[in-house]
Amino acid sequence: MTQQSVVVSDPNSGINMAITVAVTTSSIFTTAAQKLPAPHGGYISISRKKLLKNLDINGLGGARINAWVESMRASSPTHVKSNSIPDDHGSWIVHRPSALDMFQQIIDASKGKQIVMFLDYDGTLSPIVDDPDRAFMSDAMRKTVRKVARCFPTAIVSGRCREKVYNFVRLAELYYAGSHGMDIKVPKPTRRSSKYHKANDNHAVLFQPASEFLPVIDEVYQQLVEKTKSTPGAIVENNRFCVSVHFRCVDEKKWSELAHQVRSVLKEYPKLRLSQGRKVLEIRPTIKWDKGNALEFLLESLGFANCTDVFPVYIGDDRTDEDAFKKLRDRGQGFGILVSKFPKDTSASYSLQEPDEVMDFLQRLVDWKRLSLRAHSRV
Repeated sequence: MTQQSVVVSDPNSGINMAITVAVTTSSIFTTAAQKLPAPHGGYISISRKKLLKNLDINGLGGARINAWVESMRASSPTHVKSNSIPDDHGSWIVHRPSALDMFQQIIDASKGKQIVMFLDYDGTLSPIVDDPDRAFMSDAMRKTVRKVARCFPTAIVSGRCREKVYNFVRLAELYYAGSHGMDIKVPKPTRRSSKYHKANDNHAVLFQPASEFLPVIDEVYQQLVEKTKSTPGAIVENNRFCVSVHFRCVDEKKWSELAHQVRSVLKEYPKLRLSQGRKVLEIRPTIKWDKGNALEFLLESLGFANCTDVFPVYIGDDRTDEDAFKKLRDRGQGFGILVSKFPKDTSASYSLQEPDEVMDFLQRLVDWKRLSLRAHSRV
């Protein structure tokens, strides 16, 4: 059990009141629900486990730098410019079938349960772009997400700064978890009470388990901006509780140089850790908190912590979303959908290839829900 900080904001006075609550990240949100049968076993086409398991920042010598660069390649399969679908895609899709093709099976599994939607942002609701500040979602996607939120409790869980992803989405009715779940805002009371957000509480709840790291994150951000200036295309983004070093526009020949630059800064900060996503290096606090924990926190805030009648659906495209996929498998509730055109090692049950397919899937959920309500009203 660990002590975490919760900030309750009074919108009338503008005063933030910090309180401390006990959070048991591994056992507080358990359930006895029956597992949704997963598609036929796992399939690993690109093995990254050994490369990505433990990146030792302080001991990162020449050999480790090379291993790091190799893991950067492995975590970014789209660095090969090609319109062709890999030969092993057909085999992979058997084990991670399209959520569109399996839509009826998904609906059948959710019958009698409350669907709760969790959505990553970059690569899921918006396309991956060279400039992270221009990762805009389409008006059609925004309308679709708004309709989803009217049918189901819906949260955005992103590595982005919470304020930044909110400015992209601009839908006040959603729940937002930024910085890989280290900055969560529950905007309004839910229909059920919970230990973090009581039904009669009119205040927004802000949960920030890594608030003590804010000065260090700012310091590292400034150093990385200065250090990476000599690497063309490198973009350093301050996501408040984490720092992202984007190398999408960096020549692959310069990746080793960029790795050395990042290492030279991080070796002085043992309380920060490195992880990788699609063409991005993520520097985060070492606390045991990720998108999986954020998913559990949000389910608890909605009053579904120990319910067997909840069906969470998490859609994401990145390695950091795997924590949420794994959490759903551990809970034995709902499922994850990986957004990818390329075979990947994943704990998700289904796949979609791109944001347009995500929008199609979300619209089908809305249509199904509306038809169900009409049918129910006729009874």
